[in-house]
Amino acid sequence: MNERNILVVAHAGREDTVEAALRVVDALRGAGARPVLASDDSVDLRTVDARFADVDVLGETVQQEQLELAIVLGGDGTILRAAELVRGCAAPVLGINMGHVGFLAEIDRDDMDAAMRRVIDRDYEVEERLALSVRVKDVDGEVVYETFALNEATVEKASRERMIEVVLEIDGRPLSSFGCDGMVVSTPTGSTAYNFSAGGPVIWPSVEAIAVVPLSAHALFAKPLVVSPDAAVAIEMLEGTSGAGILWCDGRRSHDLPPGARVVVRRSSRPVRLARLHPTAFTERLVRKFQLPVAGWRGQGGAS
Repeated sequence: MNERNILVVAHAGREDTVEAALRVVDALRGAGARPVLASDDSVDLRTVDARFADVDVLGETVQQEQLELAIVLGGDGTILRAAELVRGCAAPVLGINMGHVGFLAEIDRDDMDAAMRRVIDRDYEVEERLALSVRVKDVDGEVVYETFALNEATVEKASRERMIEVVLEIDGRPLSSFGCDGMVVSTPTGSTAYNFSAGGPVIWPSVEAIAVVPLSAHALFAKPLVVSPDAAVAIEMLEGTSGAGILWCDGRRSHDLPPGARVVVRRSSRPVRLARLHPTAFTERLVRKFQLPVAGWRGQGGAS
């Protein structure tokens, strides 16, 4: 039987996360599986605890395509990092919440031992989330940068003082031009992240759509838009704009945008795969995350 390679993604900066990572490593080994660490995590974890010294390293002793699953100890930000680490393979991502209530983590750390038993038994479902393909083209139309986003792709002004002048295009047709602080193009998964704080709509994960939200736009028609999941959204930096821009994807990957640059965002052919142990209604996740008042509810828990 082939070796089962499970990626463990954890920050070394918190003592409880380091201890949790050791528990996960021991549980995997006890079940005959091989724990694997990302290169940066391996260096950091070995520095704080020598017991990580003999754990395999992704890209060295184990390759990405050999991974079965990624177990993430942390919040949504760490899960976004894990999604990047497994982007080229089919391994799903299972998030174990280490304290911060988020939308992507599947379970709390108190349930970790039970979760590990289910991981070993492959007793989980895989949920596929719409991801974005992001391309930057220069003024000559050449692709100069490519990446993906699970939450959002954001075009922002690079200078605090100057806004940027952009043209928004949907499906090959110009919609409007305006000055703004930026534009957020979000997936349903990212609708509760930057999109939410920018005034965009909350979109249930089961809805396939792309949200487009201008940031502090100086225009009458600069409202949040919800477009088809198959739409192509393009944001052009007008050549005459006085401000430079910058592209951010999931707040992790960036690329400078000079005047004339064009950012094209569309649905990626490869979704992000999340492992689910306890499928939870998205409504409940919203209530927990934002501590919404639901006292007085008299419903029966089903459709009325």
